[in-house]
Amino acid sequence: MAVGVFDSGLGGLTVHKAIQERLPDLPLVYFGDSAHAPYGVRTADDIYELTCAATERLWQAGCDLVILACNTASAAALRRMQEKFVPADKRVLGVFVPLIEALTERQWGDNSPPREVTVKHVALFATPATVASRAFQRELAFRAIGVDVEAQPCGGVVDAIEDGDEILAEALVTSHVEALKRRMPHPEAAILGCTHYPLMQDAFQRALGPDVTVYSQASLVAESLADYLQRRPEFRGSGTETGFLTTGDPARVSTKATQFLRRRINFTAA
Repeated sequence: MAVGVFDSGLGGLTVHKAIQERLPDLPLVYFGDSAHAPYGVRTADDIYELTCAATERLWQAGCDLVILACNTASAAALRRMQEKFVPADKRVLGVFVPLIEALTERQWGDNSPPREVTVKHVALFATPATVASRAFQRELAFRAIGVDVEAQPCGGVVDAIEDGDEILAEALVTSHVEALKRRMPHPEAAILGCTHYPLMQDAFQRALGPDVTVYSQASLVAESLADYLQRRPEFRGSGTETGFLTTGDPARVSTKATQFLRRRINFTAA
């Protein structure tokens, strides 16, 4: 009954951790495609092919349900995967929808028509590929009207986080927030549209100021998954082992992951 968690690198570990805390008895298999990270600067076709390959590997590990804990993959590949790639007995879910449901104050699974919401000015911080896809705006339009979204591509932040360079990452966050605020001086809410970014949430909050509500994904995705599995328990999968897979060098990735989560993580080759 394992569930797969996929990311292009280590950012999805924030989602993995939240799911583990919310569903401690659920085996999780994490797949980090570190050999091909970051995805945020790749083409949509590249992202699609790499995400499909990773998803197939997680299916082989007994994960009938895979969470794309990667906003870039969710934005650039998920819809195409669901239309052309995912068989009827499998599920692949993204990380955008739980975040948008929280922003628009909807309950999970609420498919009523879009309506006016309290928040009118939203800043979106994401990778260049996620911003280019406009997937966030598309999903938001299904649920809310009258919301102005200003998107800021945050080049370099994922690389700095993956390299463990917090000083550079914080400097880049500050620079990207300043760039966005030149176009939207007074955002009411900010979306951290990359699963790496929760590690820099304090830096985003400082740069944005205390009056801006910052939405991060990990706990929202975990709660949404718990709700989904309660409604669809058949997608818990046949796997029984928790594990961590990588396309990168397992020793190097394990060291970085341990620093990332501040607890020992042991990756094996995918």
